[in-house]
Amino acid sequence: MTTHRSTTPALPDPVARLAGTPVRVRRATPADRALLERLWLLFRHDMSAVSGELPGPDGRFRDDRLHAALREIDRDTGRDTDGDPAGRRTDSAPPAWRGYLATVADGTERTGEQAGERPVAFALVRGLDSPTRVLSAFFVVRAARQHGIGRDVAAAVLRDVPGPWEIAFQDANAAAAAFWPRVAADVAGARWAIARRPVPGRPEVPPDAWLSLTVAPA
Repeated sequence: MTTHRSTTPALPDPVARLAGTPVRVRRATPADRALLERLWLLFRHDMSAVSGELPGPDGRFRDDRLHAALREIDRDTGRDTDGDPAGRRTDSAPPAWRGYLATVADGTERTGEQAGERPVAFALVRGLDSPTRVLSAFFVVRAARQHGIGRDVAAAVLRDVPGPWEIAFQDANAAAAAFWPRVAADVAGARWAIARRPVPGRPEVPPDAWLSLTVAPA
């Protein structure tokens, strides 16, 4: 029997590519709508392993939280997604929602790919107009995990709005249950705690774990 050795070139090692790469965390703008929509689908697909949620007949997962955030992003910047200033915020009240994107610079040249900023994570925050902010969604692209990027991005988002915060996760999500206490210790020291709360309208499912913390001003 003849053994054939593959001549296919090795794929780039994601660990080597991401190690020591600076991560840029910024507030999302209306121009990021399509990118956030794509990342949202990845996020909900990831979460379906824990929630058991199936996509709808159109292949999409529920996105009401995403679109609530997108509406506020449009209003906060004074434009809608078509550049029409009709939805401009006319008061001085803070937005209720905010989106964040994290990217890394990719200057490598690969066939068929364009160099530029590559998204590695996103977050949605609600309650900016309330005493306590809530981290409503947080997602790190799988290839960017296990490099400390998630903790850096989460810390940057929390520190952007000092004060009380709440973060919900499910105990069945072992990665989240290990991740969020570490983030809380990073940004709040000992000023955090976890409590279990029933899921509204769903008495058949286990309660959510809610992590409460206070981020001090820089």
